Amino acid sequence: MVSDRLQLISPSATLQLNARVQELAAEGKDVVKFGVGEPDFPTPDYIKEKAIEAIEGNKTTYTPASGIPELRKAVCKKFAEDNGLEYEPSQVLISVGAKHSIYNAFVALVNDGDEVIVPAPYWVSYPEQVKLAGGVPVILQTTEETDFKVTPEMLEDAVSSRTRVIIFNSPSNPTGSVYTPDELAALGAFLAEHGIWAICDDIYEYLVYDGAVHVSLPTAAPEMKPLSVVVNGVSKAYAMTGWRIGYAAGPTDVIKAMGTVQEHATSNATSISQWAALAALEGPKGTVEEMVRAFDERRIYMTERLQNIPGFECTAPKGAFYVFPNVRQLIGQKMDGRTITDADMLAEVLLEEVYVAAVPGSGFGAPENIRFSYATSMDKIEEGMDRIEKLLG
Repeated sequence: MVSDRLQLISPSATLQLNARVQELAAEGKDVVKFGVGEPDFPTPDYIKEKAIEAIEGNKTTYTPASGIPELRKAVCKKFAEDNGLEYEPSQVLISVGAKHSIYNAFVALVNDGDEVIVPAPYWVSYPEQVKLAGGVPVILQTTEETDFKVTPEMLEDAVSSRTRVIIFNSPSNPTGSVYTPDELAALGAFLAEHGIWAICDDIYEYLVYDGAVHVSLPTAAPEMKPLSVVVNGVSKAYAMTGWRIGYAAGPTDVIKAMGTVQEHATSNATSISQWAALAALEGPKGTVEEMVRAFDERRIYMTERLQNIPGFECTAPKGAFYVFPNVRQLIGQKMDGRTITDADMLAEVLLEEVYVAAVPGSGFGAPENIRFSYATSMDKIEEGMDRIEKLLG
């Protein structure tokens, strides 16, 4: 029998979908994959070359658990130049991906029974990580009317004497929403007044469109810097999902505590990947800009196609690489002899009938929505939209 805590945890909706997609592919089915959130671009050559140099230079031993000094310094430089946030290397922790960084932060900050505000829609792992850390996720539902953003008024209703942390993601997975500096300043003022910590998941920082600008919460609200752990990484911007390097910066005592958690869980992130991440942070940004331009073209195309398919309601996202349409109009309708009861069933029908993989919104706390990733080729997007249109036509 597994532990009581583990029985509270739900499987990852995105990883479950990916497993089913792999099964269908093994059966020879041509699946159009809009599910997994990773760039379809290769890791840039200058980053791979640095990794090869590290291997040939025998940089294959343990590193400090908190990360190689060179990379921690580069992270400090990145925060100063890109975000206007000043940190010392002792305030930076290198982890096995941004997900690992976030989990370390929850374990370091949350006591048993502490409440953590999780705005919905949320990334699937947030509530589960809170539970693993012994906390209680308090789901704060947002709507299309506020562009899926939290307001101070909404926080007022969600905060209790047990509130310890809020997890904050902009640009957002799954909605693509991006907070403005004024919106962040207002939220930061409220959080600082109530002494609430913020874990800021900024992993989609560079993926913004239509003139949107990413601003980190403690940048817009400097009073929140002593109460913030800022998480980022190289996975999305540099097409390095498999390299598994994330990083976090924050107050020295909290980062030290996160490092202690990591020491006893994984030790250091992979040495080779750390040197590759150093090359990413210090190298040219041309490949990032090229990738963002391609995502932007796909974003516009996918949004327009979905808007023209009866039953899908959505606006163009401002960031990340997801479109998150509402499908409430399709619930109750018959499709291939089955009555659609919720977005989960619709996603199942799309996958099993026309081999289009998208993630149902229930895993993100939005049961009337479905997430489509446009981090795939334009040809695949066109094919997938054609299949959906034919099915619903």
